Amino acid sequence: DRRRSPRRSGLPRRARQRLHPQNPAVKRWLTNHPRFVLHFTPTSSSWLNLVERWFAELTTKKLRRGTHTSVRQLNTDIRAWIEHWNDNPKPYVWTKTADQILESVANYCKRINNSGH
Repeated sequence: DRRRSPRRSGLPRRARQRLHPQNPAVKRWLTNHPRFVLHFTPTSSSWLNLVERWFAELTTKKLRRGTHTSVRQLNTDIRAWIEHWNDNPKPYVWTKTADQILESVANYCKRINNSGH
């Protein structure tokens, strides 16, 4: 029944850390649980790159050299950094023109369409 979901995924811990369709533990688990389907976001997804960039910024500017004596203090520091980040927004600056990006996408499509897969 789709309305009821288990609290825990039941997927082995190591498999959760390496969710890749070719991982034998993942294949085995998915075979035994056909209701679940994995969806993968390409690493080249532009929004994902921005999210990764944001977490890298948080790590380098706040976490890497910080000293946190408790989880509460860490949480407070992260929230303060986020507030500062949101109060001082800076626009994303594209390093390529739209034409360069579209040309790059077209070249990528040609490469993968002729890859034999």
